[in-house]
Amino acid sequence: MLLTQKKRTFARNYQYHIMGERIKKLKKIKKIRIHREGTNELSYSAFILIAIAVVLYRSFDSTIPFWIVTIILGVMWLLMLNFYRCPIRYFNGPTEGTVVAPADGKIVVIEEVDENVYFHERRLMISIFMSPLNVHANWFPVDGTVKFVKHYNGNYHKAWLPKASEENEHADTMITTVDGQDILVRQIAGAMARRIVTYAKEGEECYIDEHLGFIKLGSRVDVYLPLGSRPCITMGQATTGDQTVIALLPTTNEHS
Repeated sequence: MLLTQKKRTFARNYQYHIMGERIKKLKKIKKIRIHREGTNELSYSAFILIAIAVVLYRSFDSTIPFWIVTIILGVMWLLMLNFYRCPIRYFNGPTEGTVVAPADGKIVVIEEVDENVYFHERRLMISIFMSPLNVHANWFPVDGTVKFVKHYNGNYHKAWLPKASEENEHADTMITTVDGQDILVRQIAGAMARRIVTYAKEGEECYIDEHLGFIKLGSRVDVYLPLGSRPCITMGQATTGDQTVIALLPTTNEHS
């Protein structure tokens, strides 16, 4: 009885610790409205836009050049603002065994593939294509611990092409879930993307609702799951990062 009571107390304290750490980390996210990756670009471009508008307004008797250029540059700046927006989101369901979409976009791949770089076995791959109009923040798809992060230089094929997963510049983040299953998340640069940012650090705990990274312009995110995982999405379905459940992981018994 005493041993059982100690186990229950330990489990309860551990659960409170995990919840406390998660809430503490999520408070940092809550402050973000415009993604930090876009702060400088938006500020500098706004200053340049205003400077150009002032010069045009003072240089011509007619206001037509002023309005034409201001409207065009203003629309471009608003598109940039849309690209760097960072909505505040919280996943409201249970996270154990749940895989959420790491990005906004559209499902372009749901298939079993041979993963020969890390696992050397077949895996279920789910891919999300992000257009330039999507939010480009990336979230952790599962709770766990970051096993490693690796960056690979490469080409800039169109992100929806199958070869983009291996040949394009990409960053790989391996996450070990609480029950010991390894999940690979691959951020892939597309034809327009020229920078992949990964915040994940080796050895750190990570949670659904936290930002894994950011990809600038059209790109793609692949998730490699153990066989036996059950997809919860369909081809062509739109996804919302940190909200859409894309799969359920197999239980430890099923996986073994």
